[in-house]
Amino acid sequence: MDELFQNFFDPSTIEGLQNDYIVPWAINIVMALAVFIIGRLVISIILAVINKLLGKTKMDSMLVNFVMSIMYALLLLFVIVASLDQLGVNTSSLIALVGAAGLAIGLSLQDSLKNFAAGVMLVVFRPFREGEFVEVNGISGTAERITIFNTIMRTGDGREVTIPNGPIYGNVITNFSRRDTRRVDMVFGIGYDSDLLKAKAILKEIVETDERVLSDPAPLVAVQELADSSVNFVVRPWAKTSDYWDVYRDTMEKVKLRFDAEGISIPFPQMDVHLIKEESAANSPKD
Repeated sequence: MDELFQNFFDPSTIEGLQNDYIVPWAINIVMALAVFIIGRLVISIILAVINKLLGKTKMDSMLVNFVMSIMYALLLLFVIVASLDQLGVNTSSLIALVGAAGLAIGLSLQDSLKNFAAGVMLVVFRPFREGEFVEVNGISGTAERITIFNTIMRTGDGREVTIPNGPIYGNVITNFSRRDTRRVDMVFGIGYDSDLLKAKAILKEIVETDERVLSDPAPLVAVQELADSSVNFVVRPWAKTSDYWDVYRDTMEKVKLRFDAEGISIPFPQMDVHLIKEESAANSPKD
């Protein structure tokens, strides 16, 4: 045992370890770290230049973000392989191993691959762009960005919602912002004892005097239904998409105020209860 320790701590043995293992591995580790750090820096510079060039084009910013995320993943993979090569790892075998592992992982992560493919389709066909208000997969909000696997949306109350790309592309997408104009659909009911023609004239006046309401297509004001307790008017003016909610809210308020001022009733759900009073026992016939 003593002889073993003496041989291990022999200067020639230590020098051999340093020359054969410690120094080469230390150099390889330093070189690998240098390649990785410098590679990350180069990636940042390349992506910044590409992002600047793409920003000068008319390409949608959502598409730019998607392309940048894919390029970052590919460049980072290249840097990692180059770093491992500096450590003496057989990258050819590693790439083959990664490919086989990727196939196995891909089979087990079909949903992720589906989300990736759906993300590609979303940025290619662009059913919605950044900043547009859409309804997807039952969620309504403003589209902010599409990542490799998910789409980020911001709801009207300020929540951030992350939705997988697969269900988005596989379901109905309603884009409320794509068209320049929208029709504002409203229904107003009046009582059967109110003046129908007068109410119709008031509704037409309200929508036609609103500067935000478009003259082409012309607004529609018509009786739609003779309901159980009301005569229902359908009011359908057209407005710019940006004015939709303002026209809707202001029209609701104006109709209520004008109907009240003109004595036109707006029915509300109610129930009439009729009580039948039975004759008292004292007044009932006696045997």
